[in-house]
Amino acid sequence: MINRLWTGHKPLVIAIPAITVVVLLVGSLLLVTAAGGTAHASPTPTATETASPSPSPSPTPTPYVAPTPTINTGPTPLPAGMSYADLDGVLTSSSLAHRLPMAVMVDDNRVARPQSGISSASIVYQAYADGGEDRYMMIFQEGTATDIGPIRSVRPYYIYWADEYKAMLGHYGGDMQSLRKVIPASANYIYNMDALHQGSCPYHRTSLRVAPHNAYSNSGALIACLTKKGYPTTYQKLPTRSFVDNTPTDQLPVAQTISIGYNTGTVGYQFNPATDSYLRIIGGAPEIDPANKHQVFASSIVVMYQVVTEDPSVEGGKHARRPNVHNVGSGKATIFQEGKQIAATWKKTSNTALTRFYDASGHEIPLVRGEIFIQSIKTTDKVTVK
Repeated sequence: MINRLWTGHKPLVIAIPAITVVVLLVGSLLLVTAAGGTAHASPTPTATETASPSPSPSPTPTPYVAPTPTINTGPTPLPAGMSYADLDGVLTSSSLAHRLPMAVMVDDNRVARPQSGISSASIVYQAYADGGEDRYMMIFQEGTATDIGPIRSVRPYYIYWADEYKAMLGHYGGDMQSLRKVIPASANYIYNMDALHQGSCPYHRTSLRVAPHNAYSNSGALIACLTKKGYPTTYQKLPTRSFVDNTPTDQLPVAQTISIGYNTGTVGYQFNPATDSYLRIIGGAPEIDPANKHQVFASSIVVMYQVVTEDPSVEGGKHARRPNVHNVGSGKATIFQEGKQIAATWKKTSNTALTRFYDASGHEIPLVRGEIFIQSIKTTDKVTVK
């Protein structure tokens, strides 16, 4: 079996024996193929991938069905020096698979597009932010980006997501609640890297865009700054999610398109069975990462329906009311992977607990190895699927 392995900027192709291993997880059966790790380097698009998703009524999600186990004589050991990455489950070198996650706040104002580094992240969150806009938090582990940005300020709910991975948190300041309450309370769960209040060690301004949409960094600068500040450079052994290998191409649906509306525009995804991934579409066109000129693809898309309110206690003045995404508790979710739509429930038991996703039977749903996009929307928002 041929595997694409993530080595920084480019995939390394190696051959691995295709012998499968069954792993019994609590409450669910997960079929894992030891040779099936797939990195999230951008696949080559086909002509059909460039079409914008067409709105249509959303079908009813199908219940999640755990893979059927098979009898095996035993697992095949991974190649020397190779491991599955903690955050997105891809097979890569052990030195990259267990790097400290680096969560970076990124702008999604229209003038900030296209964003750099998004194709190299392990997990990308997109959620509502101030002024009717939205914002990204890109979390990097095995992927390396030569540019990341534009970098902006942080909000409390993004900090609570970063807490889940005990990540470095890169940002340009934040609201008063984040700076004075939430970040100090999260001191044991994040490694703070604030450009405005702790110096600009890994950050720089570019002349290609106007402020405040011109603050950038890169993986090399962030990693070097971890050492300068005495922060760890490896994953701190927190709980991880469950992952599953890719399904054979001939067993996949032929197509699926997804449309998710935000105030700043529609985010689309178009499934390509040839690569078992979703082409990401912004403003009706495939999203291109300026850092490496790659098209942006997702292996798994998680839509979380969440309560969004305005918080009057954040700070005074003209910004007295800012949006607050309630990400502790539970709520409706939909998972899209391999051309399928799975009805789910998201659960986050505390500010620092990992958000997990369960099917109707209470079994945790494994995600397909590769880049994960988590789309947080309001409980009243609609997602169109065709």
